[in-house]
Amino acid sequence: MQTIHKVIQYAYLFIAVFFIYESVRWWNEDNGKAIMLLVFAILAVGMYFFKKHFRKKMNNNQ
Repeated sequence: MQTIHKVIQYAYLFIAVFFIYESVRWWNEDNGKAIMLLVFAILAVGMYFFKKHFRKKMNNNQ
């Protein structure tokens, strides 16, 4: 079970990289969409660090 949590944690980083790529691709066509994708990328990175912190906290309690 611990391994799946780690995979999900790194999936957030993959999603963030994808959103950044898509944001750069859309920048000249639709700035609103590009900015929205950057916000989602920031949220995904935040979720990565939240999950990492929470997983560490749970490991220390066990």
